[in-house]
Amino acid sequence: MNTSVKASTITFDDNSMFVSLSDGRLLGVPLAWFPRLLHATPEQRLRYTISTRGLHWEDLDEDISIDGLLAGVGDLTHRHAAAA
Repeated sequence: MNTSVKASTITFDDNSMFVSLSDGRLLGVPLAWFPRLLHATPEQRLRYTISTRGLHWEDLDEDISIDGLLAGVGDLTHRHAAAA
């Protein structure tokens, strides 16, 4: 776990989310990895909070860890449901 790297800003285009990290990296991931964000309105996507551990969208009930993004992990909601 790389807890020293934090998100500083988040931006979107029609297909991707871009997370600027505190160490200067810019991480781009497809919105298809996160169906809640993919199907959200642009206004909903912009209502996020950044914590020391990751990203949160209260309205969408979406939480994304920075460690997960760095590891290339998308939405785990359906994977957990399928394993249960």
